[in-house]
Amino acid sequence: MIRMLQRVKCLLVDDHEENLLALSALLRRDDVEVLTARSGSEALELLLVHDVALALLDVQMPKMDGFELAELMRGSERTREVPIIFVTAAARDQQRLFKGYESGAVDFLYKPIEPHIIENKADVFFRLHRQKLQLAQQLREQTETLRLNEMFTAVLGHDLRNPLSAILMAAHMVQQQSADETVRGTAKRILMSGRRMARMIDDMLDLARARLAGGIPLKASHSDLTEPVQRVVREYETAFPERRIELQLEGDLTGEWDAERLAQVVSNLIGNALQHGAADGFVQVRLDGSQAEDVVLSVVNAGSIPTHVLPHLFEPFQGGQREPGQNQGLGLGLYIVQQIVQTHRGSVDVQSEETDRTVFRVKVPRDATTP
Repeated sequence: MIRMLQRVKCLLVDDHEENLLALSALLRRDDVEVLTARSGSEALELLLVHDVALALLDVQMPKMDGFELAELMRGSERTREVPIIFVTAAARDQQRLFKGYESGAVDFLYKPIEPHIIENKADVFFRLHRQKLQLAQQLREQTETLRLNEMFTAVLGHDLRNPLSAILMAAHMVQQQSADETVRGTAKRILMSGRRMARMIDDMLDLARARLAGGIPLKASHSDLTEPVQRVVREYETAFPERRIELQLEGDLTGEWDAERLAQVVSNLIGNALQHGAADGFVQVRLDGSQAEDVVLSVVNAGSIPTHVLPHLFEPFQGGQREPGQNQGLGLGLYIVQQIVQTHRGSVDVQSEETDRTVFRVKVPRDATTP
């Protein structure tokens, strides 16, 4: 299959018709359209309509010379990146040469022009322009593909909620009403797996909101973080009775924020600590409201994060220290933590020390509604 080269445009500017005809004959081909102008003003009119891969400008023209035209092109956002080659019949003058390059030229050609030289030089810029167009097209296609994938993720996550809710409700009823211990145990495992799946679906929806809607939405109100954080810790203590989770609450923990979203931050950080921290180590959660303007959350666990992982820790689908073959979720937890904190105009960072101790530190202002 023969692949046709993408057609590009070349602009020739000269006040002599015979020069335009000669240059056009050298550069015109099936994949190159040649545009001609006999003055600087005509050239500017063409540049308003056409995207050109190369402009060859005669230096000596009445009213507006090539240098002035080049300066006007460099001053416009539309034509700033157009490569310019000056063509002149004047004697070689170092001062004029410097002035041409200062005006934005990439090269100088002196008449009479060697045909092979101008053809080869022009071909270089034509190839570069085609590559630029191809990259732009690939970027548009990939961006559209990503947008469609994220829309599909959002729709899929939303539609999965209803059947999953029915499964969880049925499992809960079986667990409560069955007299058979084996059946109740099976129902409990279904509930645990279903709740974990529900958290994954919520993560998928939050990812879609962050990507498509410009950020995770907040429902800010004056609220106290004490109860939501205590609830999160109790849930993990029930799910991981063999692990020790210490909770410290200090100072005033009230503010204008989305308390449930901040509880989600605490939940994701505790889950990350339990999953990636040392299996026999403790997890320490500390919420410090002693400062007037901000509240600081720190989650500490035993164990360290490899140095090569740290730069990508908050990227989606990275999952920190994910290991092949382990059922560790989607790897969105820390990404969602970062998105929620940023929406609250706060900050999140991590320190992983050589003494096998990792600390996630979140700082949020008391008023998330004030820009």
